[in-house]
Parts: sequence; C-alpha cells; structure tokens
Amino acid sequence: MWRIGQLARMAGVSERTLRHYDRIGLLPPAAVDGSTGYRRYGVAELTRLERIRGLRRLGLPLRRIADLLNAPEAQLRQALTEVVTDIAHDIAALAAAAAHAEDRLATPMSILPQETTVGPRHLRVRRSHLDHPSMLAALCPAPPATLLTWLRGRPTGGFTAAVTTDRGGERLTLPARTVVRAVVPPSTDVVHAGQELFGWLHRHHLAVTGPTVEDHLTDADGAHAVVLEVPVHPQRHTLSA
Repeated sequence: MWRIGQLARMAGVSERTLRHYDRIGLLPPAAVDGSTGYRRYGVAELTRLERIRGLRRLGLPLRRIADLLNAPEAQLRQALTEVVTDIAHDIAALAAAAAHAEDRLATPMSILPQETTVGPRHLRVRRSHLDHPSMLAALCPAPPATLLTWLRGRPTGGFTAAVTTDRGGERLTLPARTVVRAVVPPSTDVVHAGQELFGWLHRHHLAVTGPTVEDHLTDADGAHAVVLEVPVHPQRHTLSA
C-alpha cells in the first residue's frame, strides 16, 4: 500500500487535495495507521481518484461527483447534459455583459440601462397631446408622480403623454412585462437621458412595446430621482427572398 505522499506523486495531485477528499468523504484511505495516523492507499483508491479527476475535467463539481462515482452511464450523461446547459447559459451571459461593456465604451452615456421583469401596475392618469418634448416639464407635477409617454423613439412630431392623478382621469393597467430600466442622475436632463435610452434600445435590437414610464421619486430627506422604464421585446429580423 502507498502513503499519501506516494499516491499524490503518482496521480499528480497535492497531499492537501487528498486530505480534502478524505475530509469530505470523497476518497477515504483504505486504512489509517492507528499509532502514526498515516493514511494508506491501494489500487482501488488510485482508480477512484482517477475517476474523480476525470469527472472534474468534465466540469462536474465535487458535490455532484460524490453522487456519480458509482452511477450508471445514463445518470452520468444526464449530469453532463446539465453541465453543458449551464455552461452555455454562462457563455451567453458573459457575451451579453461584454457587448454591453463594448457599447458603453463606444457610446458614452449618462445612464446605465438594465433589462429586468416587472409585475402588473394599476394607475389612474390624465392624458394629453404634446407637440414637443420640452412640454413634458410643464405637464409633470412635483414628485412623487409618474409620467407616461407613448413613443417608439425620439419624437419627430406630436405624441401622447399622461400623468398620474389622485382623482378623475382614466384607469390604466400596465401588464407584467420585460422592461429596460435606467436611473437618471440628478445632474442629467431627463429628456436627454430618454434619448440616450432609445438609442441604446436601437443598438441592442429591442423594440418598444408600450408606454415609457417615468417615475419621479423623492426620499425622506427630500432628494429627488427619476427612473425611466421602457417595455421591450427583441426585434424580429425578416429575411428577404
């Protein structure tokens, strides 16, 4: 039988790794000397260690390897399928993060848009028709209040807007939806931030699917913030014949 150092050299692992595998029950030694405490390993342990290392190279975490060391091939294949799926999701998330970072480097912006999902929202609003975005400031009352604008991008003419009200008006329900949200810094003009946001949506191939929600908020200290929220879905690309 081999001592821990001998097994470590044969397998190309550290003694610390072997002690850790013993501690978590993944690779107990064949025997432990009662007087010295030395661990002893045999061929069975060497074989088990190589299988552990092989499963690690396939991307399986130690907690799953313990369940799969003696599992049938079908169960192992299912575990590997799950690993591949997780890795694909991680790659997609990293690719999206890289694309957003590249966009930020190429087109400096005052806001940091983020895609998320929100639940339904029930509002009471008064609608108005505006001829120019500069008219929005006069329409929106002091915070807290919510302004809605029905725009698909930068306005090229008149458009509809609405502001929340405590009485009268119409009831409006916004369904659960995917949105792109951005907090507008106090030093940034909201109209300019909205234009930046629509430009960002265009570059990321996202189509607007409903009114932009502009929440004017205030905290207990009187500090004011504006949150923009645009419902979106990926644009469909049509292929020419």
